[in-house]
Amino acid sequence: MGQVDFSYVENCIEQAEAGTREALYDLGLLYSIGQGVDQDYIEAHKWFNLAAIRGMKSAQIDRAEIAEDMSHQEISAAQRMAREWLATH
Repeated sequence: MGQVDFSYVENCIEQAEAGTREALYDLGLLYSIGQGVDQDYIEAHKWFNLAAIRGMKSAQIDRAEIAEDMSHQEISAAQRMAREWLATH
C-alpha cells in the first residue's frame, strides 16, 4: 500500500461516513497495519466488521484473521464500537 498521507485517511473517513463499503474496508486495512494511523486491531476489527455487514467478503476474511490476535474483550469492544457507529450513521 506504500506510504499513506493523512489526507487519504481523512478521505476514507469521509467516504465511510457516507457508507461506502470500500472506504470502511480501507480503514480496516489502515488500522490493521498501522498505515497513516496508529496500528489498532480494535479499530481495524470495527471497520472490517462494518464493511462485512455491507457485503464485502474480503472484510469478513480479514476480520477473522486479525481476530486470531485479539482477546475476547478486544473483540467485544470492537463489536460494541461497530454497533455504536451503525446507530449514528
